[in-house]
Amino acid sequence: MDRPGRRIAWAAESPEDPFGVVAAAAAATAGSGWKGSDGAPSSRSSSSTEEEGAKGAPPVREAGDEDEQPLLRGIFGVGKRSCDVVLSARRLSWSPIQPERPAGGSSVGLTNEEESVEMKDVFSVKLKRRRFAGQQKGGLLLGITVFVCLKKEGNKLKDSVINLSNLSEDHCYLWFKHLKEILNGFPNRPKSLKVFVNPNSHRKEAARIYHEQVAPLFKLADIRADVTVTEYEGHALKLLKECDLTSFHGVVCVGGDGTAHEVAHGLLLRAQMDARRDVDDIIAPVRAQVPLGIIPAGSTNILAYTVNGIQHTVTATLHIIMDQNIVNYHFYLWSKMLRGRINSRDHWRRIQGHFLNVSIMAIPCLCSMAPRGLAPNTRLNDGSMALIVVRNTSRPEFVKHLKRYASMKNQFNFPFVEAFIVEEVKVQSRTRKERIARENLNSIDPEEKNYPWNIDGELMEWPSEVCVRVHPQLINLYGKSVDAVDNPKGSCSCL
Repeated sequence: MDRPGRRIAWAAESPEDPFGVVAAAAAATAGSGWKGSDGAPSSRSSSSTEEEGAKGAPPVREAGDEDEQPLLRGIFGVGKRSCDVVLSARRLSWSPIQPERPAGGSSVGLTNEEESVEMKDVFSVKLKRRRFAGQQKGGLLLGITVFVCLKKEGNKLKDSVINLSNLSEDHCYLWFKHLKEILNGFPNRPKSLKVFVNPNSHRKEAARIYHEQVAPLFKLADIRADVTVTEYEGHALKLLKECDLTSFHGVVCVGGDGTAHEVAHGLLLRAQMDARRDVDDIIAPVRAQVPLGIIPAGSTNILAYTVNGIQHTVTATLHIIMDQNIVNYHFYLWSKMLRGRINSRDHWRRIQGHFLNVSIMAIPCLCSMAPRGLAPNTRLNDGSMALIVVRNTSRPEFVKHLKRYASMKNQFNFPFVEAFIVEEVKVQSRTRKERIARENLNSIDPEEKNYPWNIDGELMEWPSEVCVRVHPQLINLYGKSVDAVDNPKGSCSCL
């Protein structure tokens, strides 16, 4: 469903945001620390930062024992305590410094628990300064702010901060340089993205969602975003067929399922054009050049929900920033005819009759109102589709079947419902006379008339036969492969 802190006052000296956004994604007062009053990591803050880049690209790191060797050790204020802070290539850890106690002194209330964060969960580091209103540069150095991606319940991700307080310029610059070198050692994280925003998605909230929630995080992560606000249906498709994607590490769409499918279509068409393939007759299409990220901002966000395990803007954005769990996604092509695929009828199973509904899905289609998914037996990258046919039945029985999707019960456990795992499907619309006259499944009359089809709510004219075939692993998606959603909440309009 279309859904789309605290006030933020970070100022980062990075490339100008396409919407003119000040890079404000998290901040904390000089004394705020890693844990809040509830014991959880703090999330937003209130001060100013500037980034001062470390020169030179470090070599790519490999996991090993050397990653645990301390690179730096120093004293910083974390929260309201002085802490011994240790940095290694793998993690940042800190523990309170215990004051000396007189002989016989009580140690009640004193703890020495070490806390840490994995460096793979850090997506940005900034020097933190206190500035006067209107001041753009300089200011009193307060320390270093480390921006972290936290995993929460229900597949949710959240951005948080760790404030390391120290007034020494030399000390902070040394730590800042080493932290930046470690982050630069994650070479697959995107630094340049092409972004398409559909301003008409759902309640026309996509531009606001990008402006307020996505762009600040991209800027914090030093990601250059080339943003296009689409002006009409098919605009993104047209631009993707024409633009050069070699300078981008990924493509991001902000909108609903329709926007995501249009951008995916454009990426695949572009790949076929670059490979000089005939886009009207593709038996073995080539893979898309760059990954696709989907920010949910539409009336239906089933694809984003399936990929991220939740309909949550910040979660989808952090998956892109962190280059986390990129999963292979298959694409299905439907057309009038696919030539040269199968010559023998032995490969086909044929069913016929009167059907209330025919569903063909290449992904589980998870959403908040279908915790098992619309097609729970499919996976994102197994090269198969689910064919679900509902034969003619009474209205109450059909409604009972639809309501079953909202529970954890088997929605296919009805005598009038049949489910199949397939690689290719041909759907033929036939009157009784046409069926008798044309018993050959593979024969197609090129002069036959078009019929009205309702495909995903879109009405279109098409011949009496539609062929759907899955093409596995054509697009990489930023996200997390999720089979089920924990504690599904909320609502959507997918049913």
